[in-house]
Amino acid sequence: MAKKVIVKIHALIRQREISLRELSRLSDVRHAALSELATGKRANINFSHIEKIADALGINDIREIIDFVEVEDFE
Repeated sequence: MAKKVIVKIHALIRQREISLRELSRLSDVRHAALSELATGKRANINFSHIEKIADALGINDIREIIDFVEVEDFE
């Protein structure tokens, strides 16, 4: 099995009871970029975005934002 990095944006906004748009406003990261991160459609993770999200939400542990998951390897 291969591993994939995921950004746990949906869990973060649910926990804090805010919208993706509100996270965008708080973090100064474009709504479209957050949406792509949340749905896994963005191939590359911009770590400045992760830093901005962490700052906006008062997160000190990067594991609250990103994680590894095992995925089927179809190659």
